Amino acid sequence: MFFIELEPVFNNEGFSREVNFTLDMSDCYFNGGFPFKESVVISGEVKNSTDIVSLVAKAEFTLNLACDRCAKEFKRTFSIPIEHVLVTELNDDDNDDFIVIDSFHYDLEPLVNEDILLSLPMKVLCREDCVGICHRCGKDLNDGPCDCGRDYDPRWDALQQLLEDDR
Repeated sequence: MFFIELEPVFNNEGFSREVNFTLDMSDCYFNGGFPFKESVVISGEVKNSTDIVSLVAKAEFTLNLACDRCAKEFKRTFSIPIEHVLVTELNDDDNDDFIVIDSFHYDLEPLVNEDILLSLPMKVLCREDCVGICHRCGKDLNDGPCDCGRDYDPRWDALQQLLEDDR
């Protein structure tokens, strides 16, 4: 837990408070494993600018992942922006643009944790042009073609015939 005292920020225009802490997410399950081997480093500030209190920070971390196409293990570094406007009350309960704090002694950890998890990619690749593995023999096609040859699909025969007729 990382609690920050927000009362001086809310009550003093132009006031800011630095935010620097580490977050242990090693028990977080993602993409078939527990990729957070090192702590997440959060740095930024909470500031009151013309009576608008905002959290502006970034979360930096490295994940140990397995490629979704070729299953190779790799590491990827992320820098996730964390930006929220904090308020003590809302007139409209359906507004998701603001974070309502119910106490000036506020725990930032759940908010940052959620931002990190929502920003992670749905599909992780070791590189953008990863070809994957052969579905027959299991050879990593990034290292070159396999000896299995091309698949034959008879549904394409009619199209192949049209292409041959054009020649």
